[in-house]
Amino acid sequence: MKTFDVVIIGAGGAGMMCAREAGKRGRRVAIIDHAPKVGAKILISGGGRCNFTNRGTGPDNYVSQNPHFCKSALSRFTPADFIALVKDYRIPYHEKKLGQLFCDRSAKDIVEMLVSECEKAGVELLLKCTCEEIRKSNRFELSTSLGEMTCDSLVIATGGLSIPKVGATDFGYRIARQFGLNIVYPAPALDGFRFSPEDLKKFGDLTGVSTDALVSCNEASFRENILFTHAGLSGPAALQASLYWEPDDPVEIDFLPAFEPGRLEESFIKKKEKGLKSEVKTLLGDLLPQRLAETLCALNLPPHATLQQLSDKAIGSFASGIHHFSFTPHSTVGYSKAEVTRGGVDTQELSSKTMECRKLPGLYFIGEVVDVTGQLGGYNFQWAWSSGWAAGQAV
Repeated sequence: MKTFDVVIIGAGGAGMMCAREAGKRGRRVAIIDHAPKVGAKILISGGGRCNFTNRGTGPDNYVSQNPHFCKSALSRFTPADFIALVKDYRIPYHEKKLGQLFCDRSAKDIVEMLVSECEKAGVELLLKCTCEEIRKSNRFELSTSLGEMTCDSLVIATGGLSIPKVGATDFGYRIARQFGLNIVYPAPALDGFRFSPEDLKKFGDLTGVSTDALVSCNEASFRENILFTHAGLSGPAALQASLYWEPDDPVEIDFLPAFEPGRLEESFIKKKEKGLKSEVKTLLGDLLPQRLAETLCALNLPPHATLQQLSDKAIGSFASGIHHFSFTPHSTVGYSKAEVTRGGVDTQELSSKTMECRKLPGLYFIGEVVDVTGQLGGYNFQWAWSSGWAAGQAV
């Protein structure tokens, strides 16, 4: 039987950060993972470049039933702290937009850095190791495919259900339930929307069309690109909105967010007064992708409508529809494409300082398995680093 001070289940970002910190404190640490290699989700993130943090990270970038829970960990291990580690390893990186930091070369640089840090800290890494049973007596006892193990502190860093092709499972939720912890119902997030059959008929011909837009859902709004797909709506703004969406909630799109309220209406009415005879879809096509302009006109105007055929009131109503287009998604695409899983272990069950279970001392949950979910743009990796660091100081 192998004996450790700390066993961490899950060799992702949170797990490796926790192991590094615990090992630096002189703890005997093992990471076990059923996968054949570490950091699978890191390696595919950011198109293989890994959006490893965001300079502007703050509590407002996260969704949780307890929005204050993330504050402690984020304030004690900040983006600047992780950036300093990246610089120590001379990993070249760049800021893409909105504070998002990416590797210049490859996400492999981040994984290799974390593995190196674990090795320096004396962490034992056990891959292709499945955990079949966990028991608690004086210590935690684990039955694994590599034999029996015991530890004083057990850390669950197994992530959520998103992207099962890289090994995502519900293991963390099962362990939480085994020990009587409440789970906030998991759902796919940072995920594209599927149109209803009715909306798919309206927009099915727009596959591949992309445009700048403001997408709003439940008082959260994001201005970035949207992309029409064969099934629905994707692109950064739609993915962001999906984090705040619940079934049957409407989603609103402003297709011309650069226009101040009333400007489109005023512009069209002035053109009408000057006697312009152009079709509305032609004029709107000067402002939006032509196929999108034609579709929006077809939904709201008679065929081949010109400004001269419309009353000022009708022009105002049409302009309002461009700024306040609303639809109710059928669903999101699901876990196969979702970047993260919203929900997870209820934060009321955990210490915000250490990530330790209140009911069962010695048991910790970190990273995506916890009900703390970040917006798109490096925030979820920062939560992995910060929550892993916090637990690493306590285990």
